[in-house]
Amino acid sequence: GRWIAYESNESGKYEIYVRPFPDVNNGKWQVSTGGGDSPLWSHDGRELFYHSGDAAMAVAVETMPTFKPGKPVMLFRGAYYRGAFGTTDLTYWDISPDDKRFLMIKPPASTGATTAAPAPRQKINIVLNWTEELKQRVPIKYK
Repeated sequence: GRWIAYESNESGKYEIYVRPFPDVNNGKWQVSTGGGDSPLWSHDGRELFYHSGDAAMAVAVETMPTFKPGKPVMLFRGAYYRGAFGTTDLTYWDISPDDKRFLMIKPPASTGATTAAPAPRQKINIVLNWTEELKQRVPIKYK
């Protein structure tokens, strides 16, 4: 709740920056060193994750008494959907509550074609409050 991570191309290429929040004019730190986008904080606030090309990166951070980023470390590489819904302004990945797994959209396996064809549009249905719908469809009568 005290720091905000974002991507900006103010240097000529997209990099990850951190500023204090809500007083955003009280400092700015560049976290990525070779390009970066889509930053996500770990749940304990001690690590920042982002993408750099096809690599998922992690940076250990100190936030007290001031912000201090560590050296970026590559976690893994892979071809995952980036901006799969027509824009790159969406958060297209997320972190599990234990900060040990990532949820990402993986494209379909290669068909062996020699020319790159556009990937088929994927559809994900997310149902919120599904228990309420279940109660309506399968009412339980209590005695």
